[in-house]
Amino acid sequence: MRRQSESSPRRPVPNDPGLYERLAGEWWRPRGVFAMLHWLAAARAELIPPARGAVLVDLGCGAGLLAPHLEGRGYAHVGVDRSAAALRQAASHGVHSVLGDVCAVPLADGCADVVVAGEILEHVPDLAGAVAEACRLLRPGGLLVVDTLAATMLCRWLAIGLAERIPRYAVRGVHDPALLVDRDALVAECARHGVELTLRGIRPSVADFLRWAAGRGESVRMLPVATTAVLFQAWGRKRV
Repeated sequence: MRRQSESSPRRPVPNDPGLYERLAGEWWRPRGVFAMLHWLAAARAELIPPARGAVLVDLGCGAGLLAPHLEGRGYAHVGVDRSAAALRQAASHGVHSVLGDVCAVPLADGCADVVVAGEILEHVPDLAGAVAEACRLLRPGGLLVVDTLAATMLCRWLAIGLAERIPRYAVRGVHDPALLVDRDALVAECARHGVELTLRGIRPSVADFLRWAAGRGESVRMLPVATTAVLFQAWGRKRV
């Protein structure tokens, strides 16, 4: 009997980088398997102030889901990702696409007014390295914006154990529980590079989600919550 592949639906490989190439056609489907990434991009954009002639570097940009929310807001949008298929789609949405790893970004020191790391840090084995790169790219006074998943038992249960079993809500195997982000470590690493973070928890609107699940809504608002123990945003400016 042929041995079952480790990447089969029954035994998904956690944090499989090939997943994004295989599911490249899903990025811009509002009801596809990456739907929640659209909701998070909208919430992330709320933390980014309007500018004029500024540069925003989007680490782990995927297919450029942040792009529609930056339109007309004064940014040159530079996206960095390891997926060539995703970057081609990002470029078609006006993103200046750069093939690269978030732990070794091929861009100059201090090139960015804003650096965004949205839903990427929980996929990176080297948190310290990714934070160092994000902060290196920021000019003094520049803004760092992050959203990610917390390294807690509650998050493992909700974001992986439960969410990855809801059809069309999350992809099985997209996360590795071992890579969820220690909030204290994130805050400490950012401070070491001159960025003092503020954190807040967020969650999907239950009412919006139920409408979306029933096919009566195209998007779901992300709402603030008191706890950062599951999904959270973080932001801060680099010391001048």
